Amino acid sequence: MKYKSRKNNRKWVQPVLRGLLCVFTVLIALIIAAYSVMLVLAKGPSETASTLFVRSVMETSAAKFLARLYFTEAEINEILEAGTDDGQITDPSLIQIPSESNKPEDTTRPDESTSGEGSDTAVSGGDSSDVSSDVTDDKETTNPPAPDDNDGVEIISIKGGTYNGTLMIVHDPARVTVGTLPKYGEDCKGKTLREFVKNYGAVGGMNAGGFVDIGGNGTGGVPDGIVIRDKKIVWGDADTKYKCVIGFDSKHILHVGNMTGKEALDAGIVEGLNFRIGPVLIVNGVPQNKKQSLGGGLNPRTAIGQRADGAVLMLVLNGRQADSLGATYDDLVSIMLAYGAVNAANLDGGSSTLMVYKGETLNQSAYLFGERYLPNVFLVMGEK
Repeated sequence: MKYKSRKNNRKWVQPVLRGLLCVFTVLIALIIAAYSVMLVLAKGPSETASTLFVRSVMETSAAKFLARLYFTEAEINEILEAGTDDGQITDPSLIQIPSESNKPEDTTRPDESTSGEGSDTAVSGGDSSDVSSDVTDDKETTNPPAPDDNDGVEIISIKGGTYNGTLMIVHDPARVTVGTLPKYGEDCKGKTLREFVKNYGAVGGMNAGGFVDIGGNGTGGVPDGIVIRDKKIVWGDADTKYKCVIGFDSKHILHVGNMTGKEALDAGIVEGLNFRIGPVLIVNGVPQNKKQSLGGGLNPRTAIGQRADGAVLMLVLNGRQADSLGATYDDLVSIMLAYGAVNAANLDGGSSTLMVYKGETLNQSAYLFGERYLPNVFLVMGEK
């Protein structure tokens, strides 16, 4: 009886082992299939697909290893370094902010001409010569609402071939400010966008500069670049050359470009930051992809720009979603040109991309765990 009992107890072993073997076989098959698909993307006949693959994964915090499975560091660097901006300095005279008694009564749409010096180049050049045909919004383009009809802020839905997102147009640039932490360092922790909005008493905002984020575990306390507050460098130094510095001067004119900390202060920037990956998108009405593509993979994007009339363009594009794979840097140039930007720059994207306004989230975050902790943000204050 004991022998039969032991034999019966062993009957379940063989089916379980077979089941585990089947699961293991399926997993191996899936891994091989995934590797093969990525191999085709990385090493296949399409150089465009290969470049897009490398740029997309290298812009993430946790998936860089995928590119290194197929390419050497030298090959990766060669792909990433293609398409750099010219490093021009912003000309503040191209921005003419209307006085309170001379505010514009309508808004610029993709099918309308832009005003101010530099508008000729703002709708032509490089791969973005026909931008209006590639960028659409969900609102009617006829009889656009006056700024005063909606608190001086317009919210526009943006759609493109591989992305969708939101553009916020703030007609009074004095309402846009940089939100920063009281202090920075390895022992400090960033704040979520909503915390920044609440602490500053703002009505909305979006993420801004990058931060040290090894393996996607950064907490936003260590900016990956410079931070300027009240005409002083609170993170970074005066002598280092920083890529893609973005900031406002005392007249609320947006400056973008590659510059040292001292050059940023000499330019009159009173509050600003940088995103070391960049790139600068438009300088003085000239798209920086006029000579060659700025590149970038398909990822969530955040960007900021300013029109000739001073209105600030705040843009977030969704990515890593079923209905929105993401956008390239050239896509950002096209959108900014379509809405009249004279100067514009890319900001931190990926899982940090987020915009809120009056308590509502205006985009689909790619971050799976709520909101990321950020070192700084661009905020929209209430009407004065």
